[in-house]
Amino acid sequence: MILGIVAGEGNFPFLIAKEAKKNQFKVIAVCFHNHTDPKIEELLDDCLWVKVGQLGKIFSFFKKKGVKEIVFAGGIKKVKVLNIRPDLKGIKLLLKCRGKGDSAILSEVVRSFESEGFNILSPLKFLPSLRVEEGVLTKRKPSSKEIKDIKFGWRIAKEIGRLDIGQCIVVKNEMVIAVEALEGTDQTIIRAGNLAGKGCTVIKIFKPGQSELVDQPSVGLNTIKTMIEAKATCLALEAEKSLFFDKEKAIELANKEKISIIGIKDFKL
Repeated sequence: MILGIVAGEGNFPFLIAKEAKKNQFKVIAVCFHNHTDPKIEELLDDCLWVKVGQLGKIFSFFKKKGVKEIVFAGGIKKVKVLNIRPDLKGIKLLLKCRGKGDSAILSEVVRSFESEGFNILSPLKFLPSLRVEEGVLTKRKPSSKEIKDIKFGWRIAKEIGRLDIGQCIVVKNEMVIAVEALEGTDQTIIRAGNLAGKGCTVIKIFKPGQSELVDQPSVGLNTIKTMIEAKATCLALEAEKSLFFDKEKAIELANKEKISIIGIKDFKL
């Protein structure tokens, strides 16, 4: 069995590679210069280093290695690729996109891989424990004020997601304090803390219409550390469709700091 990984930033590609190895897969990866941690090569049977946008090289490499099934793991920071120089396949993909937001591009990426004969697998096939479960995950439940902020912000977050702007907003006293764009979730939280001080609620959702195979909303231990820095007090996540890295450590720290974390599946608060 062979698994191909499109490996982006962070620890996610490492987790997928390790789990695939445990399940007797041969692991072949495409890694990106200035994004993927080079240490991942220690876990791989083979890899190709490319620049973002070199889609033709990726297709050719995976086909040459006999890869049929592929997992996308780890993000690519768009700030680093504002001036990409795609190859011919990459140019064709961008011309098909309805916009240059994450969902538009990644949905077209998935379609392009599938049209080349590849089967895209959800990373949750290998790491189901990362899935955010429904309900309160911490000792402290959201306060009545925080529940009001979640109810207020959830619909707005979904609309911002539908417009393919970002997955995260920060709310306080039923006012939107910060909206995620290119800077990512952590910087959005920090900005909100600087603007509004203690007591913000962070909401992270699955964008309407986005592919469930790539770019799932994700949080982790560093998210909680960032919330502590920003003095945010509540984190609301979309259950079943979001990923939670270092979950036990993150929840332990959240409990220590009296931060409430809740997974919401069908909005019934």
